[in-house]
Amino acid sequence: MIMIRSIVRPEKVDNVLAALMEAGFPGVTKMSVVGRGKQRGIKIGEITYDEIPKEMLLTVVKDNDKEFAVQTIIKAARTGDKGAFGDGRIFIVPVEEAYTISSGIKESADGETEEVAI
Repeated sequence: MIMIRSIVRPEKVDNVLAALMEAGFPGVTKMSVVGRGKQRGIKIGEITYDEIPKEMLLTVVKDNDKEFAVQTIIKAARTGDKGAFGDGRIFIVPVEEAYTISSGIKESADGETEEVAI
């Protein structure tokens, strides 16, 4: 399993969520975040804004779904045909285990599941 962390423009988040749902990835966590990218913020006149509002979306998918999920996010989050500075970034991290709190079921990266005694 892998976790996809997507940082996207706030005005694109609904597009990305809808695209992920349609692609079969309904489980997403959304957080409002601020930050800056390679462009080091935005300078307007003498003022530099280096805390630009973005949305971070977290979703966990099976390894073999990674490319499809990433392409789905890119298509939905990109501004115009070629994209623009500030469209966002996607980070991929491995997930070793996942636990479902309500059932106590543990899912391992290899696809094995087991009920955890509580």
